[in-house]
Amino acid sequence: MKTPLQVLLVEDDPNVRLGCEQAMQLAGIPVVVAVSAEEAEKHLLPDFAGIVVTDMRLPGISGMDLLRKVRALDPDLPVIIITGHGDVTLAVEAMRNGAYDFMQKPFSTGDLVEVVGRALEKRALVLEVEALRRRLDHRDDLEARLIGRSPQMQKVRRLILDVADAGVDVLIYGETGTGKEMVARCLHDLSRAGQENYVAINCGGMADNLLDSELFGHEPGAFTGAQKRRIGKIEYASGGTLFLDEVESMPMNMQIKLLRVLQERVIERLGSNQQLPVSCRVVAASKEDLKAWSEQGKFRADLYYRLNVVRIELPPLRERREDIPALYDAFLLQAAKRYNRPPPALPPQLLQRLMAQDWPGNIRELKNVAECHVLGIGSVVANAEPAVKPSLAEAVENYERLLISDEFSRQGGNIQRTAEALKAARTTLHDKLKKYGLL
Repeated sequence: MKTPLQVLLVEDDPNVRLGCEQAMQLAGIPVVVAVSAEEAEKHLLPDFAGIVVTDMRLPGISGMDLLRKVRALDPDLPVIIITGHGDVTLAVEAMRNGAYDFMQKPFSTGDLVEVVGRALEKRALVLEVEALRRRLDHRDDLEARLIGRSPQMQKVRRLILDVADAGVDVLIYGETGTGKEMVARCLHDLSRAGQENYVAINCGGMADNLLDSELFGHEPGAFTGAQKRRIGKIEYASGGTLFLDEVESMPMNMQIKLLRVLQERVIERLGSNQQLPVSCRVVAASKEDLKAWSEQGKFRADLYYRLNVVRIELPPLRERREDIPALYDAFLLQAAKRYNRPPPALPPQLLQRLMAQDWPGNIRELKNVAECHVLGIGSVVANAEPAVKPSLAEAVENYERLLISDEFSRQGGNIQRTAEALKAARTTLHDKLKKYGLL
């Protein structure tokens, strides 16, 4: 999923600005305008996807100074300079400083559109190469952080790699303990804004009156006890990622305010009428089906659709049992390092017991058991020797699921090839894939 490229037009002359803007819009090119370099800088965040067209002579900071700032932010970001008649010397200096091209007044809007089109093509190619490089660089890291060879987890990792760099808002759905915050953190770290602030807030762990101030901040005297200005979480996350955990517990009045932020990308601190622009990715997580909640009037439907630009569903551990051995082994090693103890052995009877449990607490519960194992405590570990064996039907079902999952993964998710490899009817395999949550 790609962020659409746009042109940031910086021009203080209203007639020239309008003519350039209309010409690009007629050519189907998204354009954002600014009347000064200072205003333009608000748009030039690390994840800016587009090019800059700027007049050389501007009130305040000059176009040349803006060029230098853009080059410092991103040397590959094309900047087209507009110069006045007779400013050839300045145009040459701009090209030496890294400008992509220059337009000398008066110029035809057709020539401008042609130059802008070439610059956008170059920008698109550069961003595509960067995205591919990041995907390759982060693939191994992502597999180490989101452990699992099940088809469901492979799908989750592919989706994260696809959208991490797009900057779109994301809704993560999953039961308690399935790793929703880990996914949010991966989305942030793998994006171009990965060096910016990652801000997490639990909407269910805070009183309603405190949540307002926590999210939006406040001015001195906004309410009793507000003695000094406070920067809110949304403002602090600008340029980075805001993670809203348990968003389903957000009060209705706060949902309305959050909707406005998502629509207009501005906030107002409590006690202030000043609108502050913010640009952050919002990643929300819920253990409830927000679509069903919105249909029942328990969650705002308009906010649900704003958050649900991209939806990532995390499977419960009981639906990907084949991942339990690798997860448990990793948690044992982590706990052994944390507590400075040797990693304990994993006897077959314990592994069998781990594989047979339903894990209502999911990965978090499994991790707790691994820590208890390292410390030599816990009922699962203590009862490993007299482990309760699954029934014949349960054992057969677990084996069948593991066998199908392995082959389905090996065949790249192709049902026909998997059916041929397992010597099973395609319809039968399809039913079992749905039964075990592998589709």
